Amino acid sequence: MKMHILNGGRLRMRKSVYLPEAERTETIDLPVSCVLLRHAQGNVLFDTGCHPDTAVDATGRWGAMAKAMMPLSGPEDNVVSQLATLGLVPDNIDIVVNSHLHSDHCGCNGFFKRATFFCHYKELEAAQGPDAVQKGYIPADWEHPMPTEAIDGEHDVFGDGRLVLVPLPGHTPGSVGAVATLSRDGSFLLAADAVAMRPNLDREVMPRNTWNPDLAMASLREVQRIAASGAKVIFGHDPDQWEEMRKGEDRYE
Repeated sequence: MKMHILNGGRLRMRKSVYLPEAERTETIDLPVSCVLLRHAQGNVLFDTGCHPDTAVDATGRWGAMAKAMMPLSGPEDNVVSQLATLGLVPDNIDIVVNSHLHSDHCGCNGFFKRATFFCHYKELEAAQGPDAVQKGYIPADWEHPMPTEAIDGEHDVFGDGRLVLVPLPGHTPGSVGAVATLSRDGSFLLAADAVAMRPNLDREVMPRNTWNPDLAMASLREVQRIAASGAKVIFGHDPDQWEEMRKGEDRYE
């Protein structure tokens, strides 16, 4: 199995959202990552990043949320353009895994019309709740007719232990991560927003946009356990880690 880290956009937010001790006026520019996993049984995309429309009219796509989570993306900073650099189009993707259904993680879902989607059933419930839009669930981004497998608990995508989805609730009710085991480069935990940045893990700091701090802390402990077993953690929005990682054609395998 091969793993490609792809640019799914870029956001500017208040730094205190993730690191509460920061000054309220201080901002931080955050990468949005998507991960392509090329398995012998099919191509899997873990998260689909921001929709290309956010690069030209973020408010039109996201409404008031665009003020708190300001897109900085250029016209090519989206997963569809990134796949094209690898010679792929959306119809080449067999499976899409949504770590959760916030718009910076599922914004390009609608492009993958031949894929089967995996999402935790509690996340689907949350996205359909009466106050879902206020909680960051934008129907234009997540609500599509493609088949969705609602998971509950760990799920081995191909049945060979190479890609296993793991529940990591707390940031949202149904957040999931994925453990990808590669032949040469070892195991990686795609943590998404269960652990947004390394300081959240190292210092056990809960971001302000955490839905349930107790569940989030339990998930952080699970991330620590998986990391202690040898897996490298890929954080949801860590700018320092983003600069260090191989990206695009420079794959892990």
